[in-house]
Amino acid sequence: MAVRKFNPTTPGQRHKIIGTYEEITARVPEKSLVYGKKSSGGRNNQGRMTMRYIGGGHRKMIRIVDFKRNKDGVPAVVKTIEYDPNRSARIALLFYADGEKRYIIAPNGLQVGATIMSGADAAPEVGNALPLQNIPVGTVIHNIELRPGQGAALVRSAGNFAQLTSREGKYCVIKLPSGEVRQILSACKATIGSVGNSDHALESSGKAGRTRWFGRRPRNRGVVMNPHDHPMGGGEGRASGGHPRSRTGLYAKGLKTRAPKKPSSKYIIERRKK
Repeated sequence: MAVRKFNPTTPGQRHKIIGTYEEITARVPEKSLVYGKKSSGGRNNQGRMTMRYIGGGHRKMIRIVDFKRNKDGVPAVVKTIEYDPNRSARIALLFYADGEKRYIIAPNGLQVGATIMSGADAAPEVGNALPLQNIPVGTVIHNIELRPGQGAALVRSAGNFAQLTSREGKYCVIKLPSGEVRQILSACKATIGSVGNSDHALESSGKAGRTRWFGRRPRNRGVVMNPHDHPMGGGEGRASGGHPRSRTGLYAKGLKTRAPKKPSSKYIIERRKK
């Protein structure tokens, strides 16, 4: 994996930094695992805009990704590594021994032709999914479940990884990418290795149009609005609008928004770094 920089032959090329896509081995997705994505443009079922700065963009197909990894004990061969427009990570197409096909998030180092497996009996090797209780302490992991059988909810974006640091009774202690240290039930599954496409963080669109292809419309700042449009709007000239806050009046810098009596707080050993 690497990134490409371009000679500034046009204004759009000057700041453009994109991936090399050298790990991609197929251009067309598996037909049985895709369906059309309906774009909302930020409107609800009444046609009213409820989310701003959404609209346009290239047509997309949803790839059905297997986050549960519940096909235990059946080996699978990695057939292709593919681009997915709906996420920052790459996806890998698996051909199982019984004929079924599934997509998974492609971890770093997974090669076409590799054999992977899920279940309690699987070896702790890159791409294998197994319960936390069967993973050695200190292992780098991703695609972590919060409840057994629910499917992976944590550590799914490009370049991310967590670490299994210790065990306490029926819980495992996990250090997450944010710096948060929390307990997760040992029966929950996780996948060995870190998520691939780690250079995604270095990419830069280079021009506004490329960002529009992703369906993101221009975002204007609160301080340039009128008072009835935003709490930070108004003032004579280029007055900056007081304490940073959201459009709904919520402080944007430093205010803790987590519910103080949230039940899952008892599982958090150390809060994330600011």
